[in-house]
Amino acid sequence: MSVQSVERALDVLEALAEHGGEAGLSEIAARTGLPYGTIHRLLRTLLTRGYVRQESDKRYALGGGLVRLGGIAESMVGVWAQPYLTKMVELSGETANLAELEGDFVVYVAQVPSPRRLRMFAEVGRRVLPHSTAVGKVLLAGRPPAEAIAVFERTGMPRRTPNTITDMTAMLAELDLVRARGHAMDLGEEELGVHCLAVPVWDGDRVVAAMSVSGPAERIDALDRDDLAEGMRKIALDFGTQLSPVAGAG
Repeated sequence: MSVQSVERALDVLEALAEHGGEAGLSEIAARTGLPYGTIHRLLRTLLTRGYVRQESDKRYALGGGLVRLGGIAESMVGVWAQPYLTKMVELSGETANLAELEGDFVVYVAQVPSPRRLRMFAEVGRRVLPHSTAVGKVLLAGRPPAEAIAVFERTGMPRRTPNTITDMTAMLAELDLVRARGHAMDLGEEELGVHCLAVPVWDGDRVVAAMSVSGPAERIDALDRDDLAEGMRKIALDFGTQLSPVAGAG
């Protein structure tokens, strides 16, 4: 059974998040449907605990208390991902990765290496631009096109190898293809001789992460790409179910 006051406090935090981390009282009320008095009481408690702060213009913003919780939660996601990444290694024989989008960058948050002597490594914590990676394409394909365009305009889509897609029209067509087929490829676009296949991790109706396998181009190309992608999507679906906000409800 849910606790109404907790539900409402979380509604307020989610309303702030949906407004980019900052919102006025009327915007919170419009998003949550809660009375102003109730919102005021909830905000007072959240302010005291550091989960919300009030700006000089009287608007409310997400507070620093959430940063600590978020950092711990992010590290736990990497732990939860390990058995699913292991399944991807068993499926492909190659290194498996979990990545998330932070601002304009893709960050690798977990990895299980291939058992083979010659294998690929993407150091956990490494930040890369999304346009040249399969995981980045998957993550941006899950966002509205305008958001993806804004990221590409800010980063400039620099050329990493001769294979990197640096044209906006071509990249948007690539994202359309990713959405249609349910997976993305990096064919030596980030590093020559390395190919990668990535699939989305869905948390309900949102793409919250990407899972991938990467290895030497000749080994990845020798795999049945459609079969591999289908198997990876099933694993990612199971992992996303665990991350879903309702996974532990009951």
